[in-house]
Amino acid sequence: MSSNLLHVSDEVRDAVASGRPVLALESTIFTHGLPRPHNRELALETEAQVRALGVVPATIGVVRGRPTVGLSSDEITELSNDDDAVKASLRDLPIAMGKGLSAGTTVAATGYLAAQAGIKVFSTGGLGGVHHGAATSFDESADLGTLASLPLVVVSAGVKSILDIGLTLERAETLNLGIVGYRTHAYPGFYISDSGYTLDYSVDGPDEVARIVAARDELGFRSTLLVANPVPADKQLDPQLHDEVLAQAWAAAEAQGISGHDTTPFLLDFIVNATGGASMQANVAAYANNVAVGAQIAAAISQN
Repeated sequence: MSSNLLHVSDEVRDAVASGRPVLALESTIFTHGLPRPHNRELALETEAQVRALGVVPATIGVVRGRPTVGLSSDEITELSNDDDAVKASLRDLPIAMGKGLSAGTTVAATGYLAAQAGIKVFSTGGLGGVHHGAATSFDESADLGTLASLPLVVVSAGVKSILDIGLTLERAETLNLGIVGYRTHAYPGFYISDSGYTLDYSVDGPDEVARIVAARDELGFRSTLLVANPVPADKQLDPQLHDEVLAQAWAAAEAQGISGHDTTPFLLDFIVNATGGASMQANVAAYANNVAVGAQIAAAISQN
């Protein structure tokens, strides 16, 4: 991508060029995921967390039509306070650019821009995937299809538990997206550490991830390795409460005729309110854990 279109901060560009570890971070968590002022605080605290681990943070977003890899503190503050910032997936990037819009970038858009800048590792909260009823609605996140064409490592706490996790895992297999559990064979469910689905492979630490990435690159694959990193068990949402509230959320969505792209924000908001904010606390804990593991993996890859 032309440097006239994509802005990469000097710090990130120099780190990538010199082979130093860099960790990509998304922006929707603070443009659309958390209330003020917690959104800005989390974004800046996350960058400090990454730096403390000896890794360069590269928070990614769109500022007044310009995709930016390595947002400054001022740009993070601007996006955090912008009521008009849109939520941009990959298909939305050229529209946001052409119309001069600011945007928080989703997993798909963040991953694409990170790869364009030469970044190898990206930490997020939860991935998008296949929605319930997709057999007739064809409702599937752009995340999986986009990541299938990018040579990244993406660390997440699994897919959001409001999704059809079984079909999502099947879809990942079709797309040749490798999945490994981080020190577990249990596939996590975002708010909870075990979704009930079992993974074939587990890794015991960042060095093993780096070896898998080296093998993938040697084979010439251009497909993301998904590292499923469970939220710590002592910080997860109570599994019984999770199941009860999720059932209530779906019932409410059906009763109110919620469908299409309105479904995900409705369900997530319902869960936050019904759990008294406990789900948001689990979300933040999962994200911090994913950032720590992602930074360690970035460091291991840079040394490989």
